[in-house]
Amino acid sequence: MSLIVQKYGGTSVGTVERIEAVAEKVVGFRAAGHQVVVVVSAMSGETNRLIDLARAIHDAPDSREMDVLISTGEQVTIALLAIALQKWGCEARSYTGSQVRILTDSAHSKARIEEIDTDRMRADLDAGRVVVVAGFQGVDASGNITTLGRGGSDTTAVALAAALKADECQIYTDVDGVYTTDPRVEPRARRLDRITFEEMLEMASQGSKVLQIRSVEFAGKYKVPLRVLHSFQEGPGTLITLEDDDNMEKPVVSGIAFNRDEAKVTIQGIPDHPGVAYQILGPISEANIEVDVIVQNFAEDGSASLSFTVHRNDLKKAGEVLATVAAQLGAKSTTTDDRIAKLAIVGVGMRSHAGVAAKMFKALADENINIQMISTSEIKVTVVIEEKYLELAVRSLHAAFELEEMDRVE
Repeated sequence: MSLIVQKYGGTSVGTVERIEAVAEKVVGFRAAGHQVVVVVSAMSGETNRLIDLARAIHDAPDSREMDVLISTGEQVTIALLAIALQKWGCEARSYTGSQVRILTDSAHSKARIEEIDTDRMRADLDAGRVVVVAGFQGVDASGNITTLGRGGSDTTAVALAAALKADECQIYTDVDGVYTTDPRVEPRARRLDRITFEEMLEMASQGSKVLQIRSVEFAGKYKVPLRVLHSFQEGPGTLITLEDDDNMEKPVVSGIAFNRDEAKVTIQGIPDHPGVAYQILGPISEANIEVDVIVQNFAEDGSASLSFTVHRNDLKKAGEVLATVAAQLGAKSTTTDDRIAKLAIVGVGMRSHAGVAAKMFKALADENINIQMISTSEIKVTVVIEEKYLELAVRSLHAAFELEEMDRVE
């Protein structure tokens, strides 16, 4: 008998009919002899509806009360799923995050999990029940309801799997696994049978939206095997697990990730002296703006320039901060560009193969695509290019690294 934690997102439980379909799937796992814990999100669109209700009353509602409000969406779903399971003759019990006692810190809307009490869940599992838990939420030491922020239900599922020492955590979504790249951009993209935590973390950080970064980090930290599956289609999905050099002949590149939501900021003619990068990026950080790719260049006259990327939504704020900094430093100019995109090749196989970056750069050069910025890590090469060339770049790299022909050995 295996213990499995399953997570179903908002689209998977978006209607009563879909909730009943989820119940039927869970019953099938129970019939196969598995113990099952199910984590669910609010029904599709419900959280946004609740947020809109609050903002119709107050432009800036209190964060504690917002957590109380939006946590009710999952409470509806867990009760409906438990009722659907009982209709199938399957004993089930639903719990909110506070009832399980998913203890978090007190950072409303972005709380971090500190501890999970597994006693109630284990007692129910031992009694033959399916345990249904509200995702995205917990409770702080003072008894206040908290929510975990974006991707919170995935994080709840992985955290429960870690606490219960589950055999696998299954994330059900609207895709049937992790692909070499977005099939909407490259129709020849392939579903991966297996990918490492490191690769998935890099793919997620570079724009792949199959899983949230936080849940992958959690799974990697606690060595929880993750599997991405389609909610309404049968299939093996993609297993995300530890690297196993003895059992996998790793391809050099596993996938191509990209992000269109990027913008570039450049400050030119700044003095070349120690601490100037901090003088620029310190105020950017204090403005709660996340910076990604950073490039510094030096001119013959002894001055320097610094370019960095930010999320496109933060471009206006970053430009305002930089204008103040430029005046203080006596910089020659500042420019912004919201017509860029970030593109990355990812693969743990890069560790043992030379010339991967050169092959990437040649493929882009062959298509006359100019590279504006470059960033590398042990298993990733990231470039910034003009957004209008993004899809061409993805297809050319997919072909150059023969990803449509790649095969992993299980």
